[in-house]
Amino acid sequence: MNNKNYGFGLGLRTDHFVDVLETQPKVDWFEVVTENFMVEGGKPKHYLHQIRRDYPLFMHGVSLSIGSVDPLDKRYLSSLKQLADEVEPLWLSDHLCFTGMGDVNSHDLLPLPYSEEAIDHVANRIIQVQDFLGRQILLENVSSYLTYSDSQCSEWEFMSEIVKRADCNILLDINNIYVSARNHGFDPLDYINAIDPSRVKQFHLAGHSDYGDYVIDTHDHDIADPVWDLYEQSLKRFGATSTMIERDDNIPPLGELLAELDIARDIAYKTLNDSSESSQRQIVL
Repeated sequence: MNNKNYGFGLGLRTDHFVDVLETQPKVDWFEVVTENFMVEGGKPKHYLHQIRRDYPLFMHGVSLSIGSVDPLDKRYLSSLKQLADEVEPLWLSDHLCFTGMGDVNSHDLLPLPYSEEAIDHVANRIIQVQDFLGRQILLENVSSYLTYSDSQCSEWEFMSEIVKRADCNILLDINNIYVSARNHGFDPLDYINAIDPSRVKQFHLAGHSDYGDYVIDTHDHDIADPVWDLYEQSLKRFGATSTMIERDDNIPPLGELLAELDIARDIAYKTLNDSSESSQRQIVL
């Protein structure tokens, strides 16, 4: 099982293709939105392969729809496998959700009911996907704004049981935990503390829009202080973990995102060093 921490990355966006190639920024890896490159040729593929020569990549999808009741899309999976074989990503991920039904894509990441039936359904589909791709995948927790009346457990219990049965791993989105906690009134630390550290391979950090009574995961702001605080708590729980920043709208110059990534580095360095020193003191005592 791959337990390596790959350091600090950024979501690769079109606005920054040229800057990345020209300036060779201090980034350990980039994460690409898989569907943007599931094409034959063209400019996106051209830049992808140039950047891949200089940096490792993570692939992050938005259309696997692992929770759907529709049959798995074998054409989509074939294109996904082909791209993964081309770029050899460090990890391949998607979301614990469904994106539509009846071959209609809502272009939204829709949450699932937290039920035994859904656990069994999703775990079986993940096993099929991993067998087809020949690799483990990561599943990301999504932000949510509603709950289902027939849910039988918490979101963290739901996710934990799925990854255990399917033998997949977790991309833990720290901002999404914060957003959902605010919207549904749970303690985000209950979520963090319930997740198996051995399953968490990557963190996402992002900004959100706060409307007081509710919060929306918009990826168009700087990371908020409460999310940085939750990131620090996550590091204490899970240790050094591959971390990246997502920005999908109101995208700033590359330098501003690099400065924000330095904040993540500084928090991780301080948190992990403090934890190490504390452990050493406990051993001496």
